[in-house]
This record gives sequence, structure tokens and C-alpha cells, in this order.
Amino acid sequence: MTGSKTRRSGVALFAAAVLAALPVLGTEQDAAAVAAATPVAEDAGAQGGGHGSGGGRDHSNGQRWRGGWATSVQAPNALNPNWSTQGFTDQTVRQVVRVSTGGTQARIELSNRYGRTPLTITGATIARTGKGAAVQDGTVRQLLFGRQQSVTVPAGGEVRSDGLPMKVKALESLTVTLYLAGPTGPATYHQSALATTYRAAGDHRADTGGAAFTEQSQSWYYLSGVEVTGGKDDARRGAVVTFGDSITDGFGATVDANRRYPDVLAERFAATGHPRSVLNQGISGNRLTADSTWAGEKGVARFRHDVLGEPNVGTVIVLEGINDIGASAWPDWPGGPAPDVSLAQLIEGHRSLIRQAHAAGVKVIGATVTPFKGAAYYSERGEAKRDGLNEWIRTSGEYDEVVDLDRALADPADQDRLAPAYDVGDHLHPSDAGYRAMAEAVDLDEL
Repeated sequence: MTGSKTRRSGVALFAAAVLAALPVLGTEQDAAAVAAATPVAEDAGAQGGGHGSGGGRDHSNGQRWRGGWATSVQAPNALNPNWSTQGFTDQTVRQVVRVSTGGTQARIELSNRYGRTPLTITGATIARTGKGAAVQDGTVRQLLFGRQQSVTVPAGGEVRSDGLPMKVKALESLTVTLYLAGPTGPATYHQSALATTYRAAGDHRADTGGAAFTEQSQSWYYLSGVEVTGGKDDARRGAVVTFGDSITDGFGATVDANRRYPDVLAERFAATGHPRSVLNQGISGNRLTADSTWAGEKGVARFRHDVLGEPNVGTVIVLEGINDIGASAWPDWPGGPAPDVSLAQLIEGHRSLIRQAHAAGVKVIGATVTPFKGAAYYSERGEAKRDGLNEWIRTSGEYDEVVDLDRALADPADQDRLAPAYDVGDHLHPSDAGYRAMAEAVDLDEL
């Protein structure tokens, strides 16, 4: 990682063939309109206590909570097969996540951010993950919300469960199970989980076995965070949030293997003996400057909630812009033609993120945009914009530090392309080895 210490202190897109064949619902403005019309409510279960250094939702009952795992939520859509548009009725949803850091208590965060009606969670449990949909015997624990089993999340709102005494280890996988008597209506979700979610008919929240869970999805539903408190953690430095598009989200990485670059970054911290909160706030297809029905609100708008709204944030790594560049030149962009985004607009978008981070006391690291020559939406004009944006990130001095992911992943024989070993095959997304190279390019001491 490089950068002046004297300065102030995407799929990126899904595989083109798949995208072209799938329907898109609504208009490009719908996701932002829903969020604007339904402001996020305060916690109904565990009340957060305002903002700490660089983040909100920091304290509850005198305890200092930190993010163990998080994801950015999206409006329901049918871009790829998932359960978001129909929602759930008398069904149990079982979801597996891996926390980056541990503690002695845990709680979950549930989001109805894009719901148009209140959402009732009939009951929820947390357990240590077994094989597939199974959990380890004797580990199922009931979660409460304001000491009640059931909770109703207002339209546009979020809730956190009460803190539950539970020893959680860094890099441990936990299974969160929600029973939804429903009908819920369309579901707030995260599209590209790269993890298997399981569904059963009826109430199976207390099951240890996985036999009832006969349906599978690769998205997360309603679950937007797992937070921990107590235990060993380098909490003084605050959480690291990785913010961006599908290259942060981990598109193309092996499913159920936790090989996204933020996962590897968390492993690097754990290997030092000082685990640290590393949170992935990437959305596949996300753009810095434009909203989308299928890829979330634009980065400059969602940054405040998805990054600065996390507890005890110390640093954010920003990797955004390739979809703005590529969509400008691609008539097949899902949802219809995208606006042409200039280099000046991209730079101003990055400056907006920097201003927001600094106003909250958060260190902000700029990541150069990775190579994309040969990708479905590559063009020489787009490459010129990428080169210009990367030069600004490297040399302007506006980011506190820079991590040069472009150079870390580039093919030495053609630096506009991903190195073959780091290319998952679409010339845009890294392979597992590429995501590892990204994480290893980050200097832990500068986070």
C-alpha cells in the first residue's frame, strides 16, 4: 500500500450471458425511492446508543459492540433466481455466515429497509454451524428481541436482537435461523451471498438436523449483521469496512468457501493473534454515481448507512467505479442504457466518499480499479477513464492511503488485463487466487 502520510490525517457485473437472459423489474430509480420514502427506524430490540469514532450503533447498555459480519442489503428483484420477490409464508430460512472476530456475547441485525409493509419475525435462533443446513448438537440458542421471541420490523426499519451470552471465536461460522409465519411480502435481501441459504416449510428454527431444509438459494434474506462484544479483539483500531461492487462482494469466488478478499483480510488479522472486525459492504453491479433496481443505491448515497452506520468503524477501503465506466459504453446494461459518466464525475464521487468518511473521523483508503480488458463491457474509452481515475487515486493525495490493486492483479505482459492466474474467466472478476492477492496487497499496519 502506498500513499503520502503527510496528506490529510462490480460485477463489478454478473456474467454477461446470464444478465442478458434475465428480467429486470421496475425502474432504475425504484430502490432509492423506497429508501427515501421509508426512513430507517431505531432498534426495536437492543437499542443502540449513538455514534462512536467513525460509526453509529456503537453502544448498548454500556457495552461496546463491533461488527463480526455484515452485508449490504438490496431491494427485492428477479435478476437471478432467488426468493426475494415472493417473500415467505410459514417458512424457515437458515443462513450461514462467518464472523471475522469473536467475543463473549452476540446479537443479530435484521433489515426491512426495502419492505413496504411491517415484517414480523416469529422467532429466531443462532447456533454453531454443522454440515450443510445442520448445526452442531447442543448449540441452538433462542434469540430475543426486547425479551420477546417475536419482533415486528417497521417498513424501512432495522432491529437488533438482545445480546446473547455466547462465546464466539474469530473466523467461526454461525447459523442464523428465522421462522417467518408470514406472509412477509417481498424481502429485503443481499443478492450475491456466495453462501448457501436453506429453506424449509413450517417452523424448524430449533432443528439441529438439516433434513427439513430441502430448498437452497445463494442469497441472504433480512439478515444484515452479526455483532459481538467482549473477548479478544483489536477493537481500539476500529472495524475495517470494505466498500465497493462485485469485486468486493466476491463474485466468482468459490461458494461456501469464504474466499472473498475481505475474508482473506480477516484471516490475515487472525493469524497475527489480533483478530479485527472486517466487514464486507460490497454489492455486485453497484455503481458509484447511479442507483439501480438490482444492484443497490449508488455508492455516494449508501456509504453513510452501509459504512458509517456500522459500530466502531476505524477504516474504510473504497473500490468503486468500474461499473460506472463499463455501463457507460454497454447498451446491454441490465435495467436499460446507463448514463455516460465522465472522469470528472467519477473523481467527484470519490471525493464525496472521502468527505463523508473524514467528517465521521474515519480513515479512508483508496483502492485502484482493477484491469478489465476483454470483459463484456470493455472499451478503449472506458480504459482511458480507468487509467485517469487510477492516476488520480495514486497521485492526488486526497485519500489517506492507497492500495494499488490494479498493479497487484495486472498481467505483466499486458497491464490492462488481469493476470491469467488471477482471472476467474470473464476478464473482470478475480479468481480465488486473485482475491487472495488483493488481500495480501493491503498493508495491515496502515488499516
